[in-house]
Amino acid sequence: MEDWLESFAAFSALALEGIVVLTVLIGGGETCVRVIVRFARGKACTRSRREIWMRFASWILLSLEFALGADIIRTAIAPTWDDIGKLGAIAAIRTGLGFFLERDIEEIGAPSRDSGGPES
Repeated sequence: MEDWLESFAAFSALALEGIVVLTVLIGGGETCVRVIVRFARGKACTRSRREIWMRFASWILLSLEFALGADIIRTAIAPTWDDIGKLGAIAAIRTGLGFFLERDIEEIGAPSRDSGGPES
């Protein structure tokens, strides 16, 4: 039973890591298309770049969540404290990246007073 659980957990973590790769590829492809379309139309303004960046950052944030899930699964089946420590450090770094990326998305996405957005 224990061997089956370890195999299932390892497969699940690998599947989540595959989703991470797929998510980044989709986000990167979409970003490339948006950049090409926007610049081909001559809309190379700062707002366009921010919108493109925010969209790609959202894909990256989603992929970080899947990567963190894979790390949690791997931690559950890690055989040594050294492996658990390494995975804990990786999870902490990914969590920090996700926090700051999400904060940046919220700050950039909020209308500012200078840009003529709605007053708070």
